[in-house]
Amino acid sequence: MTARRVVAFGGGHGLSASLRALRHCAPELDLDITAVVTVGDDGGSSGRLRAERGGLPPGDLRQALVALAGDHPATRRSAGLFQHRFAAAPRGTDGASVGTDGLSGHAVGNLVLCGLMELLGDPVAALEHAGAMLGAVGRVLPMSRQPVGIEARVRGVDPAAPDEVRTVSGQHQVAVTTGRVESLRLTPSAPPACAEAIEAIRAADWLIFGPGSWYTSVLPHLLVPQLADAIVSTSARRLVTLNLAAEKETLGLSVADHLAALHWYLPELKVDLVLADAKAVGDPEPVERAAESLGARLVLAPVAVVDGTPRHDPAALGAALVPVLGADR
Repeated sequence: MTARRVVAFGGGHGLSASLRALRHCAPELDLDITAVVTVGDDGGSSGRLRAERGGLPPGDLRQALVALAGDHPATRRSAGLFQHRFAAAPRGTDGASVGTDGLSGHAVGNLVLCGLMELLGDPVAALEHAGAMLGAVGRVLPMSRQPVGIEARVRGVDPAAPDEVRTVSGQHQVAVTTGRVESLRLTPSAPPACAEAIEAIRAADWLIFGPGSWYTSVLPHLLVPQLADAIVSTSARRLVTLNLAAEKETLGLSVADHLAALHWYLPELKVDLVLADAKAVGDPEPVERAAESLGARLVLAPVAVVDGTPRHDPAALGAALVPVLGADR
């Protein structure tokens, strides 16, 4: 049987959840997994490295690699090393704090990826090498070989001026904004897409969008013109996995609004299936209508962790994906 080629889009914890779920169903379905990752992060360790060293912010790329890491004890240990974050500088012998050093707050994997990108001169080659180090069961690609900026027009950033619209710049600031995002754009507005990502999209059987931060992890892919063209023109089927709860950047956005946003930023986009958790959806009717407006069918399944927190359970999400991805056209 020919492997089913799946391309998952996103960044951060949402994409990691999707990739871990795909790993759960990969043996049963013989999946060939590619992750296409946003490159707009400007906060934390990634933001510091991006500002100080240039190049792609490594954090979301690192998380995707770790999610795909192999199960051998050595590769699991290497994955743990990639995720290890250096603590603040230790205290001196007199008990006084030595202060913050250059490593504080950095994830080891971020530094490894930066080193590989510098050594090999190409982020795709660096990610392939890092994937081999981790025994990754899939491929991780950046959506562009150059970092991008994320800007949003946000209404009500200042509670004292709830109707005022301001521009909020930077992925981190957009992610934590307290206002309502009215529109989103990338800087530059047309970054060159990663050629290998376009090839993967064209060859794919399935494209998967979400879960994840809608404005900062999911929608940016639709704003890269070459990626958008490939997503629209490919013969692959398209699946959207909805979030379990609103985040700061999507407060005030209903579940159905998340689907409407896909159409707003890429009107030509057609979707085959929308996967959601029944408890998170509530009344399914408006979500069904929003799915139908994209050409999709809504599939409800219990995909959340059982402790009630708004996190996807990789095993449950994987179980829900098996009949979807395994179905013939």
